[in-house]
Order: sequence, then structure tokens, then C-alpha cells
Amino acid sequence: MSRGSLVLDPFLGVGTTLLTCRELGINSVGFDVSPLFVFISEVKLRDYDVDELRRVRDEIFSIKFEKPEVKVSGFLRNLYPKPVLEDLFFFKGLISKISDEEVRDFFTLALMVAAEKSSYMMRDGAVIKIVKNKPRIPSLRKAYRIMVNRMIDDVEKLPLTDASVKAMVGDARRMESVETESVDAVITSPPYLNKIEYTRCYWPEYEIFFPHISHTGIRSYLSMRPDDVELSMLGGDAPLVAELYFEDMEKVCGEVYRVLKPGGAAVMVVGGGVFPDKVIQVDVAVAEIAERCGLNVERIVAVNKRVAAVDRVRKIGESRESIIYLRK
Repeated sequence: MSRGSLVLDPFLGVGTTLLTCRELGINSVGFDVSPLFVFISEVKLRDYDVDELRRVRDEIFSIKFEKPEVKVSGFLRNLYPKPVLEDLFFFKGLISKISDEEVRDFFTLALMVAAEKSSYMMRDGAVIKIVKNKPRIPSLRKAYRIMVNRMIDDVEKLPLTDASVKAMVGDARRMESVETESVDAVITSPPYLNKIEYTRCYWPEYEIFFPHISHTGIRSYLSMRPDDVELSMLGGDAPLVAELYFEDMEKVCGEVYRVLKPGGAAVMVVGGGVFPDKVIQVDVAVAEIAERCGLNVERIVAVNKRVAAVDRVRKIGESRESIIYLRK
């Protein structure tokens, strides 16, 4: 991959692929159905004036605390110690007064991360658990200062090139904004099979920081809404959710084939799906789907394996995490 090449990540996540491309001088574009993940990616991918970030940091932490009005739902209130929640809304109010939108986003992301570190939250799949005996919860002011300083250090130590980069909210099955045969490589990791509603556990961030943005849960198949899925692949003994997942993956692979230049490469990281009575090896299934869409499978490399068991006792198989190497 050389400067001037274009890399696509259809499942953007928090922007790791795009950030690496920007550091290397490679143009990139990415999509994700989660507005929160796109926001995180955009903040990480921007250019900043380090001196301005330090000036704003010093100004924020020099302002004397004033007790804010805290308006949150009961369950949300239970996720944070009362002093943390008050500090959270105090700093949120200060950030809202920053005139530069990109700088405002930078300090919002730092506050978002610090708030989780100072909370009773423990994310477990799609569920948020309250752990009142969570050890060593830092004060929000301390956690926020540490996070801001760490992010400023990262900006200073990891200078970005002038490569173009764009992160967008979008559906990997329908990437109309990407021209046919315009992409040199696709590097991505789709949501793993049977990881139910992988964005649902971020509802506290939406309610506190983005109350105006819809945050519908994303189920383990890839569509933004389940009601437009055709059931043409059903008929086997696989669970319905797996059939839906693979039907959507066929649409994704079709789009990958369309946008890749002839000779272009695609790399996908996928994980096996564990169900009560079986393990579905996603790498083999996705490789077969990719071949049907016209892509050539060069190799599959298993990078992680784990025993799958029911109730931690009865072994039902082995689940693999694999990298699929494809070429058009």
C-alpha cells in the first residue's frame, strides 16, 4: 500500500484502521451504523493546535466548581457516585461554552471516557451492570485531567500526514457514496456473530452527551433495521440470527467486490458464533460467501481459538477468531 492509495473500512468502530492510514499517508474512508463510534473516530482523526488544547485545558481546570443542575433518569443516576455526576455536568457545561467545535468535541470525548472510569458501570455484552464495590473509583476531576493530558500527549507524539480521511454514518451493505472500482484495499472487522446489540450498552453516553441522537440497538446481523432483510438463505439447521447474519454478509461482500479495483485486496477479521447446541465457524462461511460474490480467497489464518462449552461444563466445539485474506 502506497501514498495515494485508498483504503475502505465498512465497519469503522473507533477508527483504528483510518487512524493508522492517516499516520502512514494513505487515504481512507470508513462507515459505521453507530453515530457514537463515528464521533469518536472523527475526534481521533482531526488535526489540532496543541497550544490551543493546553490553553483550553488550563482554563477549564482553573474555574471554581459550582454545583450544577443534574437532570437524569433514575437508573442513569445510579451509575455514578453523586459527586461524580455533579462534576460531570459541571464540566459538560464548561465544554458547551467552547466556541471551536472541534476543540469542544475533543474535550467532550475526554470527559466521556473519564466518566466511565469514575462510574459504577461494568459493560457485559449488551448489558450494563452496576458494581457498587468497584475498587478505587477515581474522582471525575482527577480522571478527566489525566485523560485530557493523555490525549494531548497523543496528538503531540503522533503527528498525522495530510492524507485524506472521512468517517461517516452508513450501512456496509449499501455504500452508494463509494464509486465502483475506486478502492485499493478493504480492511475491516464485521460485528461478530451472536454479539447481540453491540451498541446498546452505550446508551448512557447518548443520554448524557448526545440526547438528540437516536441510538437504536444494532443486532448481530448487520442491517441498520431488521425489517428489510430477505430470508433467501434460510432452510438449513442454522439459527435464524445466523442466517440473517450471513445474508447481510453476502450483501457486504457484494459491495466489497464492487468498490475494489481489479487486483485489489480485502482483509476481514471474523469470529465464530457460539450457540447452545453448536459452534458456527464464521471464517469458512464468509469465505464461501466472498467466493460467490466474485472474490478470491487467498488464505484463512486462525489467530485465536477457544473451547466453547454450555454452562462451562459440556464442550460443544471450538470457536475461532480468524483473518480472511481476499483479492478481486
